[in-house]
This record gives sequence, structure tokens and C-alpha cells, in this order.
Amino acid sequence: QVQLVESGGGLVQPGGSLRLSCVVSGFTLNYYTIGWFRQAPGKEREEVSGISSSDGSTYYADSLKGRFTISRDNTKNTVYLQMNSLKPEDTAVYYCAVARRLSKPPRLSRVDYWGQGTQVTVSS
Repeated sequence: QVQLVESGGGLVQPGGSLRLSCVVSGFTLNYYTIGWFRQAPGKEREEVSGISSSDGSTYYADSLKGRFTISRDNTKNTVYLQMNSLKPEDTAVYYCAVARRLSKPPRLSRVDYWGQGTQVTVSS
């Protein structure tokens, strides 16, 4: 059974940083895309970032380029989302997600597995 467990969320002041982690277990696929979505109160879930299992190529939503960085540690079955210069509008529940396919760029257009989410609140 595939499990995605997120951690690292919390309360941070505007301009601060957080690093989210997603540990994946029960996974046997070699080729997949893994990444992050977020959902703010009253808004639709939006794709944030993705990374390819094959070549490590990355995708970012245009509004987040330069502030967020996705990375992975295959030895730990973990993907990270480093979030810098956080803004109040980044407040949302952040979800880890996996698609059982590759794409260029590595988009999560059809998600096969979801994590439970971790809350990120940016407020002074």
C-alpha cells in the first residue's frame, strides 16, 4: 500500500522559510512524477511543483518560481519543498502527490496517490 506522509508545516511570519517533507512508502515504481499541490481556504487545489523520477527535471507554477525549490533524496524515499520569502497568500494545506507516469515538464495532471496534507500558515 502506497503511503505519502507530509511534515514540516506550521506557522511562519511573512518573509520566513519552511521546508516540507514527504516520505513515500510502499512504492515499487521506477518511473513517476512526484510533487506538491496546495489548497487555500475557499479556493481550488492548485499544482505547486513536480519532479521527475527519471532525470530530476522540475516544474514550478509560474507564480512561485524563484521562491520555492523542490528536491528529492532517493535514499530516504523523500521529496522536499523548500519555501522561502513566504507571503500570507501562501497560506494553505500543502499536499504531496504522485502520478504513475512521466511527462515533460513533470506535471501532476493525473494524480494516483495523495498525502493527507500539512498546514502552512503565513501570518504576523
